[in-house]
Amino acid sequence: MATLTELVLYPIKSCAGLSVPEAHLAMDGLSALGVHDREWMLVTLDGLFLTQREVPRMAVVNPRIEGAGLIAEAPGMPPLHLPLAHDAAAPTIDVLIWEDSIPAADCGDAAATWFSTAIGAPCRLVRFRPDYHRPTSTKWTNGVAAATRFSDGYPILLIGQASLDDINARLAKAGRAALPMNRFRPNVVIDGIDAFEEDFVAAFHDGAISLQPVKPCARCPIPAVDQATGIPGPDPLDILQAYRANPRMDGAVTVGMNVIVQDGIGQRLRVGQQFDVELAF
Repeated sequence: MATLTELVLYPIKSCAGLSVPEAHLAMDGLSALGVHDREWMLVTLDGLFLTQREVPRMAVVNPRIEGAGLIAEAPGMPPLHLPLAHDAAAPTIDVLIWEDSIPAADCGDAAATWFSTAIGAPCRLVRFRPDYHRPTSTKWTNGVAAATRFSDGYPILLIGQASLDDINARLAKAGRAALPMNRFRPNVVIDGIDAFEEDFVAAFHDGAISLQPVKPCARCPIPAVDQATGIPGPDPLDILQAYRANPRMDGAVTVGMNVIVQDGIGQRLRVGQQFDVELAF
């Protein structure tokens, strides 16, 4: 049996996470407390998505839920209140995530000014439109339909705790400091499986819920960014390259698995929940 030990939403893509005790499953990812995972996103003035790859300081923008609003906080900044209710009159702008052009709701000049100051780069805040459906690529899902919001490509990222433990053991041997799980920014952390066993899981089952890992997560420099300070440090990719280069991903370093909801849309995930593990071989 595998145990779900942590659930994290990232209401604003590439900003700080929001740990929750339970979340609801949708085809396009997790929701809790009235917000969806990666429901908001920062873009350049030309509409290109921004992440900690380009602006590490995004890590220090912390979201929290208060009443009917999402509150964004950052060092030296007054809190910014974003209403959870959608603004039907918000102008729509086209934004780009990798090769996907997406119509998104612009959140206005005040939010753009706040975030530009908070991260030290000109940007605008956009929100995923509730009437828009962004399908994922079916290349890795064997034709199974899925969807996502502003994530890079798939609705849920899952990592086994033993995988991080293995990475930290190797870092320790190299005289390097251990990394917290938030460096790898998962939505779901699973304990009770071997290191990197998630790579070989066909599905995690619990009653009506079936979570299907579909694609290894190729890693960029974000795990080098201290999520508490937004300051890049030593990049663990040099250690990972020695044993986590994945031929399925053309030699890219992979940690964690992108997951789709095979069954259980509308069901609830909760910390402490146990899953049967169906291996892919």
